[in-house]
Amino acid sequence: MKIAVLAVQGAFIEHEKSLQRLGAETAELRKAEDLEQDFDGLVLPGGESTVQSRLLKELSMFEPLKEKIEEGLPVLATCAGLILLAQNVSNDEKRGFATLPVTVKRNAYGRQLGSFYYEGGIKGIGTYPMEFIRAPYIESVGDDVEILAEVEEKIVGVAYKNQLAFSFHPELTGNDKIHEKFLELIKVSNN
Repeated sequence: MKIAVLAVQGAFIEHEKSLQRLGAETAELRKAEDLEQDFDGLVLPGGESTVQSRLLKELSMFEPLKEKIEEGLPVLATCAGLILLAQNVSNDEKRGFATLPVTVKRNAYGRQLGSFYYEGGIKGIGTYPMEFIRAPYIESVGDDVEILAEVEEKIVGVAYKNQLAFSFHPELTGNDKIHEKFLELIKVSNN
């Protein structure tokens, strides 16, 4: 199984390491030509969503990736990746792929000083260490969006069709259970 990891900016190497520990092959997406290879899933890492979105457009990667997601390519999105997928961002007019029917609030917990650690439950996984860094949260979800995790009544994890999205950084915890859930989603979608 080969997983493409968006590698234009952000915490992509940590995702690669987690996926490789689980036996998946990884490929970095840095330019449009990288999209020509076959891959089974896509990771949109944390980082700076505005920068990632701008680079995706400048590198002619935005539309092809949006199309792949809309056609059912399984996606794991964390922090900035969640913002890229969201249909609406309540405190920013810029739009990303808009494939996930949720409304997200950017930097919802404040700037860098508002970063925090929390252990909470994730549906289908159990207790999980959550690392929040300048994190968004999900203010509302559309029909058929499954809520996977909440912290203090704020939604921080969802599943929708081929998309898994989290406000926090699972790649920084050393716990591979979310990546494992993502690989299981890919196996199910390939059958």
